[in-house]
Amino acid sequence: MSDDHTHVQEFFTARAAGWDSRFPDDGPVYAAAVAELGLGEGDRVLDAGCGTGRALPPLRAAVGASGVVLGVDLTPAMLEAALDAGRDRDGRLLLADVAALPLRAESLDAVFAAGLIAHLPHPADNLRELARVVRPGGTLALFHPIGRAALAARHGRRLTPDDLRAEANLRPLLAGSGWRMTSYVDEDDRFLALATRTS
Repeated sequence: MSDDHTHVQEFFTARAAGWDSRFPDDGPVYAAAVAELGLGEGDRVLDAGCGTGRALPPLRAAVGASGVVLGVDLTPAMLEAALDAGRDRDGRLLLADVAALPLRAESLDAVFAAGLIAHLPHPADNLRELARVVRPGGTLALFHPIGRAALAARHGRRLTPDDLRAEANLRPLLAGSGWRMTSYVDEDDRFLALATRTS
């Protein structure tokens, strides 16, 4: 396991038990972001870096009982917190790395990724792997419940031009990884970039 993975696991393991209580009011913004994916009954969707599974209930609601909802995370403690919250009722939880997903090519209709991109050690390669498992024309949502400036302020940092989530950086990164950005919103109360899987 790389140092990047160790760092991510240590960071989230230490915070897993109290994660949901730190952000108790995020449910509506998660649901609104999921609605932007345009999922329908029977669709197959992955929550990449699902953490405690906060997106799983709205994803299940969007795809219905006949759909497939998968939650993948690298940190066992986060998946345990998802289990404790009962979110395994809304989707199948898998301990896996988004760099090497245990899924067939083009087997999904969409990927939802909340707060993931900042923790990817090799963003272009990792986004390419997400593209591999999504059918052409499928959708990717890169989401965060607060915008870039608000998040930087929360962490006592300033935004810099090299911020990966800045539109000028993210658009070409997605384009080089099998995605075409279709929408970009960066407001105080949410960040949401949508992209379509190119053929």
